[in-house]
Amino acid sequence: MSALAPSPLAIVDAEPLPRQEEVLTDAALAFVAELHRLFTPRRDELLARRAERRAEIARTSTLDFLPETAAIRADDSWRVAPAPAALNDRRVEITGPTDRKMTINALNSGAKVWLADFEDASAPTWENVVLGQLNLADAYERRIDFTDERTGKSYALKEGGELATVVMRPRGWHLDERHLQLDGQPVPGALVDFGLYFFHNAKRLIELGKGPYFYLPKTESYLEARLWNDIFVFAQDYVGIPQGTVRATVLIETITAAYEMEEILYELRDHASGLNAGRWDYLFSIVKNFRDGGSKFVLPDRNLVTMTAPFMRAYTELLVRTCHKRGAHAIGGMAAFIPSRRDAEVNKVAFEKVRADKDREAGDGFDGSWVAHPDLVPIAMKSFDAVLGAKPNQKDRLREDVRVAPGDLIAIDSLDAKPTYDGLVNAVQVGIRYIEAWLRGLGAVAIFNLMEDAATAEISRSQIWQWINAGVVFENGETATADLARKVAAEELTAIRTEIGDEAFTTGKWQQAHDLLLQVSLDADYADFLTLPAYEQLR
Repeated sequence: MSALAPSPLAIVDAEPLPRQEEVLTDAALAFVAELHRLFTPRRDELLARRAERRAEIARTSTLDFLPETAAIRADDSWRVAPAPAALNDRRVEITGPTDRKMTINALNSGAKVWLADFEDASAPTWENVVLGQLNLADAYERRIDFTDERTGKSYALKEGGELATVVMRPRGWHLDERHLQLDGQPVPGALVDFGLYFFHNAKRLIELGKGPYFYLPKTESYLEARLWNDIFVFAQDYVGIPQGTVRATVLIETITAAYEMEEILYELRDHASGLNAGRWDYLFSIVKNFRDGGSKFVLPDRNLVTMTAPFMRAYTELLVRTCHKRGAHAIGGMAAFIPSRRDAEVNKVAFEKVRADKDREAGDGFDGSWVAHPDLVPIAMKSFDAVLGAKPNQKDRLREDVRVAPGDLIAIDSLDAKPTYDGLVNAVQVGIRYIEAWLRGLGAVAIFNLMEDAATAEISRSQIWQWINAGVVFENGETATADLARKVAAEELTAIRTEIGDEAFTTGKWQQAHDLLLQVSLDADYADFLTLPAYEQLR
């Protein structure tokens, strides 16, 4: 008797989308199903390991470089694979979601790389998940255009010019995709995003002189990097392309990963392209992991934690040192400013801050950096051009002067700044405004002239939670309490209604966003990720 055919993936509780059959082909879904069968059990084990690690940090209030991997760090002989030509010069990278307009603007932006984001800059509605894949495929086939119904403005890919190289970011390991299930179990969102993109585009990208390149988010350990490496090996064999065609850049945006940078590169060494310094998620991770550690781990307002703070400087300098020691690219952080079309003075001040930030990164040895808006590409490009000249990168700058002790990375109390009442108000304002947009399906949102994504909301609600639980007393004499957070949130909700009018307020998701922010900010049981309860409300 012949064996039963494997169960196909079921599309669950999802309205049909235009042209979805081009993405959700039987062959593509069979590939995703195979990824799910082979790798989801290990994903589940690694998520359980995260919880164990967090419990250990709660018990000890410290972290150290791993003794069991000391030999990897001590072995000076290994290097990551050489960068492919399309990823050798990464001096400016633009980030953003994969909607049609952003796809065109990012590819046309003049940046060397576009981080095409299915993660923090994209709310994972079924429409965003599927149509984002379609937009990328259309872009590679040069059959993409867009007309803005509101303004009538049309967008198309520029002819003949060099388009940005795409590096795609799938969702983090913690998020499932409820609309794709196998035997009633949802498939991890990371495998859905990676699988559909890789299956449809790997060979097409090779023909274009590029390849399937990925940013890996929220990585917490070298074992998670090992899982990705095994997925890459399997996927390349499955579609019949050479091993080593995939390239991955890992975001070092968790405090535990900061202690395992070399090991992460080692696990991915045949596929590794570099590491990136992701600021807001990194701070969120510090709060999450050391939330029981007492006053010495209390962060001040997020805007007071600049990249020149001693513990942030230790993190970024160690990242550059590690990458260049192993032949990998070191990519700097985000310039999130959104230029004002009305206020030239605001732009002048902000552009100067962006320029200083990018000058610092280029001077420190980074090979490139991120921006959120096309207008910032020339500013960042000028900073890196001044240091790199005609060179594609500065991986030859080994930064052997850098010495980082384990305690340097968590020396939060080395920062001479305290939480402020205005910082609490800002955290509530940004949290409500971002979550409301996210619940409407928008992941990248301009708030107070900054492009915010899910990491922003995570640090906002984490700081509210931390300040309340630490009993912080603000400069105005008020103590951070749940009642104070509720009062500020109620005032913000009233202010928003006044600002946008009753009709827009009623048709939006403002009350829902307010309630969700307070839930994840005030619950005694700290939610690992805001996006988990938020996803339950995303329709």
